[in-house]
Amino acid sequence: MTRNVFVAGVGMIPFRKPGTSDTYDVMGAGAVRQALADAGLDYADVQQAYAGYVYGDSTCGQKALYHVGMTGIPVINVNNNCATGSSALFLARQAVQSGAVDCALAVGFEFMQPGALSSKWSDRKPALERALNLVDELVDRTDLPPAIRQFSGAGRAHMEKYGTRLETFAKIRAKASQHAARNPLAVFRNIVTPEDVLASPTIWEGVLTRLMACPPTCGAAAALIVSEEFARKRGLRTNVLIAGQSLTTDQPSTYDSRDMIRVVGFDMTRSGAQLAYEQAGVGPEDIDVIELHDCFAQNELLTYEGLGLCGEGQAEKLVNDGDNTYGGKWVVNPSGGLLSKGHPLGATGLAQCYELTHQMRGTADQRQVEGARVALAHNVGLGGACVTTVYKAA
Repeated sequence: MTRNVFVAGVGMIPFRKPGTSDTYDVMGAGAVRQALADAGLDYADVQQAYAGYVYGDSTCGQKALYHVGMTGIPVINVNNNCATGSSALFLARQAVQSGAVDCALAVGFEFMQPGALSSKWSDRKPALERALNLVDELVDRTDLPPAIRQFSGAGRAHMEKYGTRLETFAKIRAKASQHAARNPLAVFRNIVTPEDVLASPTIWEGVLTRLMACPPTCGAAAALIVSEEFARKRGLRTNVLIAGQSLTTDQPSTYDSRDMIRVVGFDMTRSGAQLAYEQAGVGPEDIDVIELHDCFAQNELLTYEGLGLCGEGQAEKLVNDGDNTYGGKWVVNPSGGLLSKGHPLGATGLAQCYELTHQMRGTADQRQVEGARVALAHNVGLGGACVTTVYKAA
């Protein structure tokens, strides 16, 4: 990465439960307007736009953006499962860094339905067919929805391999609620204790309770990405630098290892983090604040190890030592994460960008991590894609 690329503006609307939000196009347009106002730009300044969503028709991005303006620019619609928002950000950053444009917009939104994720197509085999066939071999409980089987199956594998306790996942979920209580944009702001998490309805005995899974959520977020030259010319902020970024996909080990931990993206996470660290010239020990993909409390714990915060099998100690919250080595998901802030699939990665941009600016209010200078975002989608981004306060 040779051309400096900055986050000039961010926007995010409050996340909502399904049935209580605006439509996707209204949410998306609202987030874009906020990002433009935050940057001090007009929509006419945007040269390319990338719109991320998972559940929607082919040109939902155009519908959302036409509320803001119709300037004839390229609008590219992006779908990379749960990594969609960060994939849109990756493309916007790449366009600016390559010199193709000087100002690009990434927006993500999702209008979700209640209940577990499911395919909308019944006349073809699923894109995750290979992974799901392997899950059928490795994980029982065929009565559970696919995402629950995959991530809780990975959590169970960690428990069996390293002796990790269910209580540790409950501590992660309780920590998320404590952080979300400070975030007015989070869908769930009520504080729960580890005991509350363990006492919530059981989904898989000894493996998963309801509060350990993120809720379906509606929402939108956006970011404006600019070159240094453009920013200087327009008098824009240059205080949040994208110092490193990677987009990785599955490796043979995802399937060949026959390890549920790897089926849910561990190797994508590990290789993606290494690439982003190298680009940014940092290591995990240099990171101050992290927004990672905690779709399940189990996946947050696995991700600690994938990102190199600790060795494999050592994540339980990290949790028990308090190194994932204020006062510890890292503050993980100060926003409340997917578990409490919510997980509108197309918006999630850009909501991470929103949070970490404010952390790097020092404007995160009650959530502010004192002295934060380097931040990491991790956003994974099964099937698979993983986007890892390092931000620096410039």
